[in-house]
Amino acid sequence: MSEQQIADRTLLELGKRLAAQDYRFITPTPLTHERVCQRFAPPLAKDRRDVFGWSMPFEHTLFPAQELADLEQAAIVEKDGSLWRSTVRWSSLGPLLIAHSAYPTMQSDAVFFGPDSYRFAQLIEAHLQQRSEPVRRAVDIGCGSGIGALVVARARPDADVLAVDINPRALRLSAVNAELAQARNVSAYHSDVLGSVEGLFDLIIANPPYMNDSQQRAYRHGGGALGEALSVRIVRESLPRLDKGGSLLLYTGVAMVAGTDPFLESIQPLLGDDNFSWTYRELDPDVFGEELLKPGYERVERIAVVALTVTRRY
Repeated sequence: MSEQQIADRTLLELGKRLAAQDYRFITPTPLTHERVCQRFAPPLAKDRRDVFGWSMPFEHTLFPAQELADLEQAAIVEKDGSLWRSTVRWSSLGPLLIAHSAYPTMQSDAVFFGPDSYRFAQLIEAHLQQRSEPVRRAVDIGCGSGIGALVVARARPDADVLAVDINPRALRLSAVNAELAQARNVSAYHSDVLGSVEGLFDLIIANPPYMNDSQQRAYRHGGGALGEALSVRIVRESLPRLDKGGSLLLYTGVAMVAGTDPFLESIQPLLGDDNFSWTYRELDPDVFGEELLKPGYERVERIAVVALTVTRRY
């Protein structure tokens, strides 16, 4: 095995140990995380939940020497002065454990998981419960840690589920998370939207980045004036790839300006074809309000989370 394969195997074995120890951690927003950690001066991990959930530094005595050495060899932990830190984070999603990037997610290739992830999973579950058509082939665009693909794969074990992303770190974590979940019908592929995968799909899901991020981090930066460009592109490129009866389920955020919805205005011309039926609704009217203080958001009133469902009729 290559060094990367060995590292991924070590991460998988860590996930199995945490699951066996009934590890659980619900990931809050970054702002809540910061406020909780400010209660400790300085924060220092007392157990594995602090290490892999709250991303607190820890002393080497918290782990057996061989385990710590193995984790360091796999770049799962690293030295932080006289202490250590985990480079990954483990979060609970129902019965699943999901590996993703540690807090704070400052790296350009960071793989994010947070409250949006929980809402996205709930949206997918609700759609699948209502859906009567079969799901033979599905794809999770910009899969990140792979949670969308996993939700579909567990609900439709006979489906062929693709998890695609442009971020190699996301693809590695998706593969580890799928193996830990024993979701053998999930395959991870490098693809810019649907550019590297062929054919039609019964279900296309996506939870793309929707911020205007000055650092252009892959998991946050949606492009365009206010972070909407990638979401618009996903709609445009997904519609021709829907099979008859197939659906696009898009969870994204919209920067509302002067009472208008710029994203909805951009996609409405794409949805005018009688071949498609669609619904659009706000799931949360106001998220990440702290972003309004940043450059580029001077005219934005609020950032809303929205769900778009498009179904091909013919």
